[in-house]
Amino acid sequence: TLLPRYATALQLAEDDSRIVGSRITYASPEGAGKQGKQMGGYLVRPAKPKSARLPAVVVVHENRGLNPHIADVARRTAAAGFLAFAPDALYPLGGYPGTDDEGRAMQSTRNGAEMLEDFIAAVKLMQSHPDCTGKVGIVGFCFGGGVCNNVAVRVPTLAASAPYYGSAAKPEDVAKINAPLLITLAGLDERVNATYPSYEAALKAADKAYTIYTYEGCQHGFH
Repeated sequence: TLLPRYATALQLAEDDSRIVGSRITYASPEGAGKQGKQMGGYLVRPAKPKSARLPAVVVVHENRGLNPHIADVARRTAAAGFLAFAPDALYPLGGYPGTDDEGRAMQSTRNGAEMLEDFIAAVKLMQSHPDCTGKVGIVGFCFGGGVCNNVAVRVPTLAASAPYYGSAAKPEDVAKINAPLLITLAGLDERVNATYPSYEAALKAADKAYTIYTYEGCQHGFH
């Protein structure tokens, strides 16, 4: 019942001298709503990149759209030396509405399979971006963590996937995963954690590269 105070928790301001950010749009294979076949997101890069082309990270929000916290994660990612892109699944409906409660209600009206296609399109957008080396990873939280697992199944050229407490992919789909996985779970998150034993067994059986960190005493959403 306690919502975060984003204004006091943000680590990098939008005008931080270490990064440069802009809002962009891209073609959506499954877009709906008043923006039509378009998706939007927040693209952030280092102000002084170490090279002309950088590896990229797609940052996937929770079940409430591109809120200030996820935008801040994108800025932190850029400050660490990556090209960061945080799509907003609510863009086809007008974008993040300003509060998480409203955002959650809006996102519940979108089809999950269609949103997955939009995030896959974001990965492919970064893979072909002129400022990217072509090497693209993905990180996501809650809903976004589930997206990370499923994008790893769907995109064989994905460089890395780092889901935070997101539902596991289907064990029968594990053979399709090429990206190494860095999985973060919360010890008290019984609902999500229940999806992992069969998933991990399939990862082991297929000899996939993965690491799981479980933070004991933590609840879902602790990031």
